Amino acid sequence: MPDSLDVTPSAGTRPRLPYGSWPSPVDAAGVVAGASIPTDVWAEGGRTWWSQTRPDEGGRIEVVRRDRDGAVRDALPAGWNARTRVHEYGGGAWWVHDGVVFAVSWADQRLYRADPGAVQPESAGSPPVPVALTPEPAEPHALRYADGRVTPDGGTVICVRESHDNGEVRNEIVALDAGVASDGQPRPPAVLVSGHDFVAAPRISPDGRQLAWLTWEHPNMPWDTTTLWVGDLVADGAESRLDRIRRVAGGSEESLIQPGWTPSGQLLVVSDRTDWWNLYRVEGLVEGLVEGLVEGLVEGLVEGLVEGLVEGLDSAGLESGPVLVPVHPVQAEVGQPAWLFGMNRHVATADGTVWFTYSDQDGAHLVSVPTAGSGRDDVLPFLSLEALRRDPDPSAAGERMVAVATQAAAEPVVVEVTLDPAAAPRFTVLRPARETGLDPAAVSRPRRVTFDSAGRQAHAWLYLPASAELDGPAGERPPLLVMIHGGPTASADPSFKLSTQYWTTRGFAVADVDYGGSTGYGRWFRRLLDGRWGIVDVEDACAAAQWLADQGLVDGARLAIRGGSAGGFTTLAALATQDVFAAGASFFGVADLGALARDTHKFESRYLDRLVGRWPEAEDVYRERSPLSHVDGFDRPLIVLQGDEDAVVPPSQAEQIVTALAEKGVPHAYLLFAGEQHGFRKAENIVRALEAELSFYAQVFGFTPADPIEPVQIAFRERLPA
Repeated sequence: MPDSLDVTPSAGTRPRLPYGSWPSPVDAAGVVAGASIPTDVWAEGGRTWWSQTRPDEGGRIEVVRRDRDGAVRDALPAGWNARTRVHEYGGGAWWVHDGVVFAVSWADQRLYRADPGAVQPESAGSPPVPVALTPEPAEPHALRYADGRVTPDGGTVICVRESHDNGEVRNEIVALDAGVASDGQPRPPAVLVSGHDFVAAPRISPDGRQLAWLTWEHPNMPWDTTTLWVGDLVADGAESRLDRIRRVAGGSEESLIQPGWTPSGQLLVVSDRTDWWNLYRVEGLVEGLVEGLVEGLVEGLVEGLVEGLVEGLDSAGLESGPVLVPVHPVQAEVGQPAWLFGMNRHVATADGTVWFTYSDQDGAHLVSVPTAGSGRDDVLPFLSLEALRRDPDPSAAGERMVAVATQAAAEPVVVEVTLDPAAAPRFTVLRPARETGLDPAAVSRPRRVTFDSAGRQAHAWLYLPASAELDGPAGERPPLLVMIHGGPTASADPSFKLSTQYWTTRGFAVADVDYGGSTGYGRWFRRLLDGRWGIVDVEDACAAAQWLADQGLVDGARLAIRGGSAGGFTTLAALATQDVFAAGASFFGVADLGALARDTHKFESRYLDRLVGRWPEAEDVYRERSPLSHVDGFDRPLIVLQGDEDAVVPPSQAEQIVTALAEKGVPHAYLLFAGEQHGFRKAENIVRALEAELSFYAQVFGFTPADPIEPVQIAFRERLPA
């Protein structure tokens, strides 16, 4: 075992305290106090915008603007929450054009325009008051918007709209006026794309004449099979329309994501057709233009001329339709699963150079591929770059883009990247990470580990206990928290989180597992979970814990598993069917797969067709895989945490498992948080959840926390292991 994975106490006179009971510089309040993690960015004319969460303000999302002189100010009024409910997970809730912020309000889901130029002199320095651009729906939240862009002339917004009407949900691409109507009353948008189960990523060409977008149909998810389309755009606000809609690529076992146009008008898209999500140029769209010319000619007067042009293009090597040409193949993922709208990992500069990012064991890479010559691949001082946005107005200093950069020892930052294909990237931090006050010696950095599991390999990010002052007792090994990410089509995220350091600074080891089905390892690894959710993930979670115990890195008698949503399902399934873990924590976890298939929202309503089987034909499989069907197997303590407004995994799921635990007399605790949806956002609830979980493990594993926290009440506490 390499020294980097050794947990043997250091030689010397450092005090030794039992693992779990270490005094920590990270308290639960500190995890959220001042936490305002950037989530998306935008660039324009030397200015930069970013959105950031504010847990101490009810978990709202604010949009912040940084001017050329470095001045930073809120772009939306106090109390405003830029967040969309489309797909329930949201993303793409705001965008910028000509200094104007277009944002969806969480309160009513209408789209608003916040124009700094409309601020009255007496209000100088204050954020503009947003003005609604979309009509008020008949029912609250019945019309939801996301993932928009504005035409080059600034007159039209094109975005995704999700309509809810008596239980029917429609997903469409719509166009609407970008300006405020003279009478102040918004006109209903024009529907551009409809008739598909899902739509996403409407992207307008630089000349405003074409629109690209994605669609997919049940039972697919966007990481299964999507289709890329292009249409000729006639943009005139709510009177806009699309002509000559044509399919470009996809439609069968190919995930196309993140379409975007270069400044010269070439379409780019990310595809997993060769197993990895890589970036491609769409070649041959000129054929569609020629076809359109043919259709528009009167009575075929010059049809022969056009046919000759087509033949000439064919002889020059163009295919008879659009084809995808790889930009710069890499054995890594340029894309990621589209749980959220608006994600982007590539841009192109005016000189034709294409830039994209990916991450591997070395960290984040930034690749530049000029129109002629070979590409350049630079390793960056970050773990990843997310939400890449190019400034469309290059300054005298040259091209730039902005992004959210994640790190191993500090929270994410907003960075500006100077884009010069002839030189190494230069970074400027525009929005630094908050000061945590942690001694570097107290920061546990992620280590990639790979282990055998059921005849295959799985992966995890391992965090060992870290303290600047303390060691564990000689001969003692730390307790382990196995973290299971949600999704399940997602991945473990190694970026710095105080919520992880909360555990490691107290003497816990943490393993964040990338089980089979996780993303980041190619489509084949993602497909390992097909038909085997509740099997492969459980096997890999158990294998991670057992491997770490066998290596002498953790205490095999104090193994705990925790996860939220899909991660909560794996947690419950592992506790119900295996004997590896001594305790668990389920955050809004799935207990009854059949109930999830019947009751969940549209976006995920057919998700389980691949993971489990088609509902209701495979009802027996659903029943067999559900933790509730294995109540007899529950004999380990469990804490259950749930939001009472969760539309993805309703509270009834948590209540079913709690009832089963109570009927069997298994030690458990249940916390229901008012006003929380799928994931906790309010500071007070995040604090209580962390402290309750720590108290729970302390009672189960028999240590005394150093923190003066309110103990969680455990039903059947007298039955805890001695």
